[in-house]
Amino acid sequence: MAKLETTKGQLIGYARCSTAEQSLDLQSDALKAAGCTKMFSEKASGKNADRPELENALEYMREGDTLVIYKFDRLSRSTKDMLNIAEKLKERGINLKSLSDDIDTSSPYGQFFFTICAAFGQLEREMIASRTKAGLSAAKARGRVGGRKELVTKDKAVTAKKMLDEGMNGAEVARVVGLSKATMYRGIAKHCPFS
Repeated sequence: MAKLETTKGQLIGYARCSTAEQSLDLQSDALKAAGCTKMFSEKASGKNADRPELENALEYMREGDTLVIYKFDRLSRSTKDMLNIAEKLKERGINLKSLSDDIDTSSPYGQFFFTICAAFGQLEREMIASRTKAGLSAAKARGRVGGRKELVTKDKAVTAKKMLDEGMNGAEVARVVGLSKATMYRGIAKHCPFS
């Protein structure tokens, strides 16, 4: 990989692999060859929100710096998370460069790419909201009200209370009525408060 050109700021490398058995060598070598002056690396799943070295890299960076990654899936496995990170970087005046994907947010084409991705993300959120609203309207028209189904019916609560009053142990009663102990006791408190 050729050395990256930068007008100001540092090139900060971030490398990540998912498991302890995987090697960071390929990514690290590429980031060094691209001219990164500081590197952060870790072995953590991209699905995991707790990536301390990524947090350290983001905290270390200043306006004008560029976060360089080997490939976008090294930054995150989730498009939403990746777009959130890119947006935070943009707000702070920090660029994002992916070596393998040949995308650089400091260029007009890179900015365009992220604008398109963000637009698709927004469209997806709006479509989900629209489908949810339509589903709730259809359910309401059929007489059903939205919300979670109640786990503890009055009958279950009364049955559980009766078994407890007869001396059965709480864990056993909960198992018999098919609830956790905490849920069973909440149901009894709701449906049999004065008995």
